Amino acid sequence: MEFRPCIDIHNGKIKQIVGASLIDKGNNAEENFVSSKDGAFFARKYQEYGLKGGHIILLNPAGSEFYEATKAQAFLALQTYRNGLQIGGGITDLNAMEFLNAGASHVIVTSYVFSDGRIHFDHLEKLVNAVGSEHIVLDLSCKKQGEQYVIMTDRWQKYTTEILNVALLDRLSVYCDEFLIHAVDVEGKSAGIELPLVKMLGSWGKKPITYAGGVHNMADLQQLEKEGQNRVHVTIGSALDLFGGPMQIEEVVAFCENTAKK
Repeated sequence: MEFRPCIDIHNGKIKQIVGASLIDKGNNAEENFVSSKDGAFFARKYQEYGLKGGHIILLNPAGSEFYEATKAQAFLALQTYRNGLQIGGGITDLNAMEFLNAGASHVIVTSYVFSDGRIHFDHLEKLVNAVGSEHIVLDLSCKKQGEQYVIMTDRWQKYTTEILNVALLDRLSVYCDEFLIHAVDVEGKSAGIELPLVKMLGSWGKKPITYAGGVHNMADLQQLEKEGQNRVHVTIGSALDLFGGPMQIEEVVAFCENTAKK
């Protein structure tokens, strides 16, 4: 299990928000933390710890008045830690190479692939042709409906008709290098992980998967390692000390490094 750090950018600021609270209209979100530091600061910090595969997420859509300021912070981070970070938020086959050229190791994609609530395999093919599957992370962030997990798009504001399960992971794995999965119901709440989702992801284990959502103490990390069969990587946002939380990054990094030795 690897620790995969994050840089979430909203209205030109590095923030931690409650995931389900994000609303494009008015550029509003319930904030847990707003940093006075820029993207370069966080990128440098992650580089110092030797952390790779962290993700930058642009939380403003391209039409937002804040998009350019948000993008500028992302570029600061990418240029500070070249090939050390992934980036998502409005990525398509037309702009993906711009972010790779700016220093991203991978582009993270959801809405372009799942537009209109379903998978567009022609979009996936275009993306692969543009940058290669080795540079693609598919974001399958989801919300629970009954006993199933439904993939969400457009900064988690729209439901799709696609159910996240091992069959879908198999089907999509040929188009990407990794998966990123936020448990939207618990994202930003620091109240525990989405255990059934973690168990399902851990049962697959064919490609790297990063889980995000609800981690708030070391017990959560221990549970994630066990129930994810030490196959699922982890992101920690609001609970991390860099974002005002109680979990020390040194302790998190050391724990995850020890799991890699098992």
